[in-house]
Parts: sequence; C-alpha cells; structure tokens
Amino acid sequence: MAEIIQRGIEDKIPELEQLERIGLFTKKEVKSVIRSTTLQYKLFRTILSKEDFIAYIQHIGYQFKREEIEYAIIHRIHTTFRRATTRWQEDVQLWLSHVAFCKKWSTKSQLSKVFSSMLAIHPDKPALWIMAAKCEMEDRNSTENARLLFLRALRFHPDNKKVYQEYFRMELLHAEKLKKQQQELEKAKISVNEYEFSPEILSGKLAEVIYRNATQKIKGADFILSLLQIASIFDFTKELQENILEDLQSQHTDDSLTWDFMAKRELGVAVTPELQTARGKATDTNRKEERCCAVYEEGLKCISTEAMWTCYVTFCLERYKRKTNVQELKEKFCTAVLKLQVSLASGDAEATTQIATAATQRFSQSAETWSLALQVLVQLRSSEAARLFQEALGHVSPKVSASKGLFSSVATVSTTMKQKYLDWSYKTGGYKKARKTFTSLHEHRPFSKAFFTRMIEIEKEQERPKMNNLRDYYERALREFGSSDEDLWMDYIKEERRPNGKPENCGTLHWRAIKMLEGESVERFTAQYTLLQTGHV
Repeated sequence: MAEIIQRGIEDKIPELEQLERIGLFTKKEVKSVIRSTTLQYKLFRTILSKEDFIAYIQHIGYQFKREEIEYAIIHRIHTTFRRATTRWQEDVQLWLSHVAFCKKWSTKSQLSKVFSSMLAIHPDKPALWIMAAKCEMEDRNSTENARLLFLRALRFHPDNKKVYQEYFRMELLHAEKLKKQQQELEKAKISVNEYEFSPEILSGKLAEVIYRNATQKIKGADFILSLLQIASIFDFTKELQENILEDLQSQHTDDSLTWDFMAKRELGVAVTPELQTARGKATDTNRKEERCCAVYEEGLKCISTEAMWTCYVTFCLERYKRKTNVQELKEKFCTAVLKLQVSLASGDAEATTQIATAATQRFSQSAETWSLALQVLVQLRSSEAARLFQEALGHVSPKVSASKGLFSSVATVSTTMKQKYLDWSYKTGGYKKARKTFTSLHEHRPFSKAFFTRMIEIEKEQERPKMNNLRDYYERALREFGSSDEDLWMDYIKEERRPNGKPENCGTLHWRAIKMLEGESVERFTAQYTLLQTGHV
C-alpha cells in the first residue's frame, strides 16, 4: 500500500514543479500538497471513512483559487468524489456536493454524468429529478435533455404536483427564449427561415398539452391555480390563461379557492382612461370592491362553508384597513366579518375588534349583530367584551339577547354570556331577578364554574342567605366539575361547618369527594381536608 501512495506522490512531482516554475504555486504550497500523503493513504485503508474522503477533497481542491487549478487536480477531485459516492450511495448530500463542485468549476460534461448516476440510485426523490432537469436547461442549455428528464420523472412520480409545475414552467421558458431569439434575428434582418421555430412551441401549445395531462392526473382548484399563476408570468400566454380560467370556473365552483380567486381578480381590472384622476380612481376602486363582494356573495349561494366565509372575511378585513369612504361597503364588510362568528381565520385581532364594535353602532337594534359581535370578542378574549355586553343590554331586550347568545353551542361564547347575564340581572333587578335568571339557565350546558360561584356569592350577600339554596348551587356545580375541582368540595365543606350549616354533613361530603375526584385532585383534597381538620386552615 505504501508503495502505491509513494508512486502517486512521485507522479505528482513533475506537475508541482511545473506549477512552481510558472509562479502559480509557492514552495510552501508545494510542501502542503506533498503533506497530503497521510490523507491520501487513508483512502486506501481496509476500513474506509466518508469523512476522510471529504477531508481529502477539501485539502486538494479548496486551498487554491480557480485560476490556479490545473486539469489534473480537478480530475483527481472528480475521481475522489466518484469513489466516495460509489461507497456511500445513500448519502444524497455527498452527491449534491459533487454537483456543486461541477457547477463551480464549470465541468458541465461531468454534471450530466453525476446526475445520471445519482438518479439511478435515488429515483424516488422528485426534487432531484427537477434539479437535474433545471441543470440541463440552465447550465447545459439543453431543453431536449431537460424534457426527457421530466418525462422520466413522471414515470416514477405520475401524481407529483411539483414535477408537473416545473415541467410546465420549463416549456414556457423555452417558448419565451425561442420568441426572443426570433425577435433578435428579425431585428438583425436575418432570415428566420433557416431556423426552426415551431409555431406550437412559440404559442405555448406544448405547455398546454402538459397542463391537460397534469389536470387529468391531479384534481383540485389549488393545483389549477398554481399552473395559472405560472402561466401569468409570460406575456404570450393569454389564450392559455383563458382556457385555464374556463376550466376553473366550469369544474371547480364547489371550491372556495375558485371564488376567492375570481373575486380578487376584479381588483386587477384596468382603469378606464376617463377615470385617471384621483377622484376617478377612488370611484373605480369602490366599484371594484363592490364587484368583489358580489362575487363572494354569489359564491356563498353555491357553497356556504366556513372556508368560503373565511375567504370573504379575510378580504373584507384587508379592504376595511384601507379606510374606504363608502359607508355601504363598510357595513357590508362588518356584516361579513360577524357572520363568520368565532371561526376566525384572519388572525388580525385589532381590526376584527374594530369592525365588530363598528357594526354594533351601525345596527344597534339588531340582536343578531350584538350577539355575533360579542361572540367574536369573546373568542378573541378582548377586554372590550364586558363593556360591549353592558351596552348591548341597553339596546336589546334581555329575552332576545339570551336567545341569541346564551344558548350558543360554542362553549367559550355560551359560558361567558351566562355569567355576564347573571351578573347583569343582579345589578339591575336584585336578588329575585338573579335567582330567576339562574333558574332559567342552570339546565342549559355548557357551564363555567364562575356561573355557579357567582350565584353562591349573590346568595351569601343577602341578609338571610338560605342554606338550602347554597346546597343546591354547590350540588349543581359539583355535578359539572366535581371530578376535577377539589376547591369546590372544600368550599362546600367549609360552608357546612359555618353556623348556618350542618357539620354532620362534612363526613358524607368527604367520602363523596374521595370517591368522585380523579388523579392528583384526590391527593390535594386530602391534604387540604387534613389541614382543615387540624385547625390549620
């Protein structure tokens, strides 16, 4: 083995002497190359290490600037890379390092070979096929090879969106390139008859064939829209875009993405010459927004889904923040936002709060508007929710407001509204009204603990609180939260130990709590009860 290495070093000496004579290498650099003997020796050991190959490549290749590297050194690096990728075929990053080296030092003939070998080992990775095709197109200027690679990729990945998208893009780029070549020849007054410019390729017909094949394999408005977006980059694809739009509108009216795209498309309609003034542009914008809303509302007639509402509301929020001066549009935007209720997808809490509040001022007599606005603010955990609730009760009958919000199936809305309504009843009508409100609501789930504890507080604030009422409130609360809330049990027990209660009931409550509580709640309850019994609480 040592003899092989020594012979390799001796073979390098003439190369190194020549590089030193012409001034490309210094004596120090020549010595550095000779010191690579140890690294090279590691590549011929019985037990090979991938790290040794990488270290050797870095040592012999990346110490020198490009103009200082001779063919022999580049060739040696390629050879080392080939040995490494043959030994560790599964390491994609190692293959890509070889690709990067080929690109950096412009060894294009090697580039195709590397990709060919890599794809033979990793045909299951669509990204590698796309990368190889792009290299053929961009680095080697070979559209034909790129096309063949895409076709081979589709044999392995017939349903891959990204492969079809990039294949579609590649054909349009090729057509654009040919059109520019044709225009340059015509400008130079050179006859184009000597060159082959296929009308089908120039007009994007080949790309349309790819589009048709792709949409037969892959369904969905999102995929069609992605191809339409690619086509819209090129100014010669007007007919192709129209065909894609026709397919979108005829085949995918059951998808919110279709309506969202068609609505927003109205904003891009060109301004007519007579509307070029500032006032004219504002008028035109208002008309466009109205047309957008009309498209969204037409979509809602076809598919009144949460996804459809989300698209509409997101659009409204975006336009509302533009501070349009048209009051009717503001009202329409408010209504659209509120009808989505608590299924907000916009993520813009501040704007949503502003719209909800504005809607209640505009439609102050509408119980539905107040209810929807409150649900939105509760969902957002807005500090405005409590104030808005009090304001709502001043405009809308409590009976009407209860029917709209208190019995909502959405837990975060219903529980908060019940608690607020109970508190409002006590503050405006006293104990009797609060008791009546509690009785009307205590069978309508879902509940919050605060709903029951507030009624307990109201009872205890009376001059002569009734223990039977307190027991009823506690029992109802425990029915809902007794398996996890040890504090409720302790408060109940403490209530029975007071002068108005029955201390003999504490043992029974203790036994029930131990039986009903789950997990760590049992341990916490036992600890608290022991402290109570020993007088430490």
